Amino acid sequence: MRSKILHIALIISLSMVAITGNAEENTKAHLDSLAVQIRGTDTLFLAYLHDVYVFPPMRFKSKKQEKFYWRTVRDVKKTLPIAKILNKEMIKTDQVMSRMSKREQRKFWKQYEKVLYDQYEDQFRQMTAAQGQMLMKLIDRESGRTSYEVIKYYKGSFVANFWQGIAKMVGNNLKEEYDGNDKDKITERIILLVEAGQL
Repeated sequence: MRSKILHIALIISLSMVAITGNAEENTKAHLDSLAVQIRGTDTLFLAYLHDVYVFPPMRFKSKKQEKFYWRTVRDVKKTLPIAKILNKEMIKTDQVMSRMSKREQRKFWKQYEKVLYDQYEDQFRQMTAAQGQMLMKLIDRESGRTSYEVIKYYKGSFVANFWQGIAKMVGNNLKEEYDGNDKDKITERIILLVEAGQL
């Protein structure tokens, strides 16, 4: 009897996994998060639930403020995945370059820069100026380095200062840090909700 219950529980668990998603990664994540525990004659189904964030409802003072909020949601949804990918690329690149001499690093970076341009240029060209600003903030959030620091690390101080001057002329600042607790707290709220699949 107990083996039949266990067998049925296993089938139900696997069915739940099949229903929740057909992607291999998704299935693997659900397999790790489902379990069955038998205590005496009781069978307990255990499942890991993702974090759920509860914030007070947004109250907008004007249509303009509401429009800004939804534009920020759109920009975060478009740029957050790119910022995460770029952070992984930077980590991978840092590991590779740490084993090279300065001369080898410059040679490697010139080749790798072309690969990155070919891979991401279309996505960057389709971005609005606001999305570009959002991407700079999210890169800082993901990597802990401002855009200025990233450019300085990979291209040098002269190039970083040049682009900082260009950014200042159009009202941006590459040295601006992401602050999820103060000036970027609405953006942080949106990020948490987007990552949790609630927005």
